[in-house]
Amino acid sequence: MATSSVPRSDDLAGDFRPRPRVTKRGVAAVVALFAVTFVAAQSCQKEQIRIDQRQAVEIARPEAGFTPERTQVRIVRQGLNGKPFWAVSFSDETRITTVRIDANTGVIAAVNKER
Repeated sequence: MATSSVPRSDDLAGDFRPRPRVTKRGVAAVVALFAVTFVAAQSCQKEQIRIDQRQAVEIARPEAGFTPERTQVRIVRQGLNGKPFWAVSFSDETRITTVRIDANTGVIAAVNKER
């Protein structure tokens, strides 16, 4: 009778499959990766331009306080992280009003009126 050098499964005493080991270093790496991903996602979201040029003019128009002859709109990035704002300027012969609007949220950040 021929014998095999490979043991039969019922001859094995226990399960030899390797089991993953959870270490403090592995947990710390997963937490660090999650934190970096979260910060990157938040910073990308803050830099988005969700309010278009037309919407910015509509939001800013009531702040002018007069009927403008000219309107200028431009996107500006301010701060260390380059957050986008719409700068909307309304002017006539004697006055100018500039309204700065957060391009992500549509919130008025500043109003500057000059005569």
